[in-house]
Amino acid sequence: MLEASNNNELPPIPGKRYFTIGEVSELCGVKPHVLRYWEQEFPQLKPVKRRGNRRYYQRHDVLLIRQIRALLYEQGFTIGGARQQLSGDAIKEDLSETRQIVRQLRGELEEILAILNG
Repeated sequence: MLEASNNNELPPIPGKRYFTIGEVSELCGVKPHVLRYWEQEFPQLKPVKRRGNRRYYQRHDVLLIRQIRALLYEQGFTIGGARQQLSGDAIKEDLSETRQIVRQLRGELEEILAILNG
């Protein structure tokens, strides 16, 4: 099994339309029972269920699982914190921080330009 701390070492996602839970387990370095648990905790994660309640994940599901894995195992978020991070609340906070940084950088660049034109 892959180390939990290295999302970069995960195998590339093949160009298939659907993946079984076993394939996703290998692609994401997470055991199948953990994937089933995450389905209950993260409303965004909804694999297609077919005959006999078998799960079939799509590419966007695999990417989401890798993102959840990174939040929990690499960045140290709790389940609730990761859920909030994936929701729109965290995006709004990140956007306001980004705007502030951009304003600051723009001001510094304008000062540099004034010195160069000086």
